[in-house]
Formats: sequence, C-alpha cells, structure tokens
Amino acid sequence: MNWKRKLKVASVVVVVALAIYLALPQNHYIVRALIYQQVNIDDYKLFHNRTVKAGTPQPWKLHPEYNTYQLNDEQLKYFNDFRTVAFIVIKDTALLFESYWDGYGKDSYSNSFSMAKSIVSLLMGCALSDGYIKSIDEPVGNYLPEFAEGDKAKITIKHLLTMSSGLSWDESYSTLFSLTTQGYYGKNLSKLVLNQTVVMEPGKLFEYRSGDTQLLSLIIKKATGKTLSNYASEKIWSKIGAEHDALWCLDRKDGVEKAFCCFNTNARDFARLGQLVLNSGRWNGEQIVPEQFLNESLTPASYLFDPETNKNVDFYGYQWWMINIDGYKIWYARGLLGQYIFVIPDLNVVVVRLGHVRNNNRIDGTPEDVYQYIRYGIGIVKSIETNEQ
Repeated sequence: MNWKRKLKVASVVVVVALAIYLALPQNHYIVRALIYQQVNIDDYKLFHNRTVKAGTPQPWKLHPEYNTYQLNDEQLKYFNDFRTVAFIVIKDTALLFESYWDGYGKDSYSNSFSMAKSIVSLLMGCALSDGYIKSIDEPVGNYLPEFAEGDKAKITIKHLLTMSSGLSWDESYSTLFSLTTQGYYGKNLSKLVLNQTVVMEPGKLFEYRSGDTQLLSLIIKKATGKTLSNYASEKIWSKIGAEHDALWCLDRKDGVEKAFCCFNTNARDFARLGQLVLNSGRWNGEQIVPEQFLNESLTPASYLFDPETNKNVDFYGYQWWMINIDGYKIWYARGLLGQYIFVIPDLNVVVVRLGHVRNNNRIDGTPEDVYQYIRYGIGIVKSIETNEQ
C-alpha cells in the first residue's frame, strides 16, 4: 500500500472515529458548540425557554431631565468599541437616561449571562423567608441526596453562595470540553453538576464556579417544589412592575433552567432588580427579599482567600459583586459579555449596561469596563444635578 493510500485510509478512520465519538449522547453538546461557535446575547432563540411571568406593569416614570444628557465622543467610542446595545440610568426611581445601539431598543431581550447568579441569590433569600429552607448553614445534602455522604456532605448552602464549595467544576470558557461549555450547550445540566467531586476543602478559597449557582437552583427547586422560573415569577418578577415576561433558558424541553447564565429580558426590566436591591429588598412597601439576607449578600466574604488576586475577598458576597470607585460603594451583578446592573446607594442610582463584548483588561482583578460604565453613569447624574442648581 503506497503512502497516499495509507494517508487516505488513516483519514477515513479518523473521520469515522470522530463521527462515532460525537454521536455518543454525552457528546451532543460538542456538535452544538461547534455549530454556534460563540455565545451570544440572543441565544435564547437557540434554546427551549420557560416564561417568568410578569405581573401588573409599572412603567418607569421619566426624570424631569430625561435624556437631556448628550454622550461625548469618547463615551460613544467606548460604547461602540465594545458593541454596547443598551445603557440606562435610573435616578431617584425615575428613568434619567437611556440609549440603544445595533437595532436594540427598550423592549429588546438580551441574555443576562452570569447576572442570573445574582437573581438566584435573591430567590434563595425568598426561600429562606418562606421557610422552605431553614438556614444557609444547612448541608446541601439535606436537599440533594447526592451530597449526603462523603466529602460532599461537608458542603453547605453558604459555601455555594460564596463560591467556596471546593467542587470540581471547570469554569473555562474557551475549550469545547469544559463543564461550562457542556453546561451551556448540553441537555442534562442536573446530572452534570450533581456528579461533581470535591477537590479542596470547602469554605477556604474563593473560586468562581457556575456549577455552585446551578446547585443553588436545584436546592430551591427541591425545597419549594416549583420550577425556578415559576418561583421567580411568584416572588419577584410579578411584584416589581416588570413590563415584560422574562425568559429563562432550559437545558432541554421541559428541563431545568440554566440558572448560572441565562435569564433574558430588557434593560429597563433588568434595572428593576437593581432598584429592588437599592430599596433593601422592598417594592411598594412590601418586603420581597429579606433585608438581613440581602445585607449579608452585599457584604464581602472576607474570610475567604482569593488565589487570583492573592488576597482575602473584598469583592464578592452571596452571588453579588462589590467595588469602591471614586469614594462610592457599588454593588453589582455582572455577565460574561459585559452585562451589568450597578447599584450606587449614595446617589440613589441604578445603571444597566448590555452588550456583545466585555473589556477583558483587568484592574485589580476587575474588568476595566466596570470602572468606565460606573463613571459614565455617575457623570450623567452629576451633570444633571449641576444643571438643576
């Protein structure tokens, strides 16, 4: 057999072997990942979704200075460079500024990506208030039998909330074979997260894991007997005046929510979640999320060590991020492609940015664009305040 024929036979063997490998049920997600290549803010169109029903709409009132601010050339360039689709500022519960790009508008849906983690945290607070869950210090095994024995029995709900579970989740976004890729494109998310193993002692190190959030969602589902979407509608979405039903992507038809990533709505309705946090968990006088739990959520888990920054955690609580910029304390939810809900309590302000690209340059471990969007929001507020004087 000459070398050309050998090469042809070898090529056929490789193709057949690859086809067989990809045909295995557990590898179907690889095919989807190869087809779609990059995650996108419109990915809800690719997946099955469950509706998070809104209640009675409460449109934002317009601030007296609504949209009088004009973005300067530097700001416009930054927004365009990172393919922003929405930027809005809420001041004193009124819509002060909004701008949209790339064909998106006030009613356009966009994927939250990891901002969904912060929503799951709020729902955990609701489940505690409702008595479905007794304490965040309970072992996860009280709700998920796969965690009732061995090293996994040491993991508590609090460990999951603070990203300190010590589990084997692989948070890599750039490889086909990571658990995150499989979780995003796969069709059995529960099995994926329940089959993790313990690789380090829980409650010691901060290590960001989407699997921890997914486990929180399974606990909420088990404790309440309701889907995550239905519980989110009942406890939060129907009560905060959302103008649109939201969509939560599922791993398969009638499956479980991709709780770690995929809550879809528009910028105005995302801002309501920030306003809820700014209101200490209240809306129209009703305590929706327990204030004590929310206060704990917005307090850094400083007893944890972060190997990435080589210091104790001063930036993360219960699935919420926090930062101090220019003397302002800010709490925020953040997503993979630069999705942000910023809460600035000292100014009574909420800022939302949605878009296709995040600036991955880092300042002390934080994406650089966090600083820019917060400063743009504060600048808009300060400019308006100056005009009012």
